[in-house]
Amino acid sequence: MKIIGVEKFGGPEALTVLDVAEPHAGPGEVRIRVHAAAVSPTDTVLRAGGQGTGNLPAVPGMDAAGVIDETDGSGGWQAGDRVMAIALPLGEHRGAYQEFLVAPADSIAHIPAGMDFAEASTLPMNGLTAVQTLEKLGLQPGQSLAVTGAAGTLGNYLVQLAKHAGLVVVADAAEKDRDLVSGLGPDYIVERGDNVAERIREFFPEGVDALADAAVMNDKAAPAVKDGGGFATYRWWQQDPGRGITVHPISVRDDYHSGQKLEALRRLAEDGTLTLRVADRLPAEKASEAHRMLEAGGVRGRLVLLF
Repeated sequence: MKIIGVEKFGGPEALTVLDVAEPHAGPGEVRIRVHAAAVSPTDTVLRAGGQGTGNLPAVPGMDAAGVIDETDGSGGWQAGDRVMAIALPLGEHRGAYQEFLVAPADSIAHIPAGMDFAEASTLPMNGLTAVQTLEKLGLQPGQSLAVTGAAGTLGNYLVQLAKHAGLVVVADAAEKDRDLVSGLGPDYIVERGDNVAERIREFFPEGVDALADAAVMNDKAAPAVKDGGGFATYRWWQQDPGRGITVHPISVRDDYHSGQKLEALRRLAEDGTLTLRVADRLPAEKASEAHRMLEAGGVRGRLVLLF
């Protein structure tokens, strides 16, 4: 089968089309004929060697959508079911940039009705990351949440899920992204940048109850949080911001077997609570080009590889 893999870590050119033996589903697993794999910043980190060496060839990709073609019936899944899945590039079955992806039966969900494989592939990893964030922060309706990086895919889902949960949301946005972010429904929008904490405190003088730092601003964003509040970090920031603030490391790998949560996200996409955005669709053979586009910045929505 065809995979897009890395035999030697490096720049986008390190991604090559390789032919390897097909995997097969074992007990409690399904095999998915992948039709779409979303490209995320995590993929570029893996490609460059930033997640360790591991077994080569390394296969990036944490989001896939396609059709089940092998199953033992675990979880009620049948051949022909159209599904989306989260993949773990450093795990046993490797990443989503492959024609056939084996996944635990409890890690997948149906794709949202009325949406295609490319759109569905944008939801699993970032959707589950956003859900885990809100679970760990433990905010109650009426409490306040700030989101940095609101124009990105994770930021989109954080803002929309937080509003769905009844939270008061302040989101950052560059001027060029203001309309996009406004369409997500936050209560307040502040200009993004190094002074974002100061701008947030213009609306919340005592600070927000919690902040989800999707822009990875770390100590530049933490001053926006009130004493005793919560701070969600996605790149394992380990400093103590003081003032009794609790730092919550978010790791979507902990939700690998969270198919029920993914099904809930599917329903929210179907009813319009969540907006799935595809920036562009490229043949899988152009994965290097997709990585160059992503690393150049300014991409809104996910680039998606088609298999």
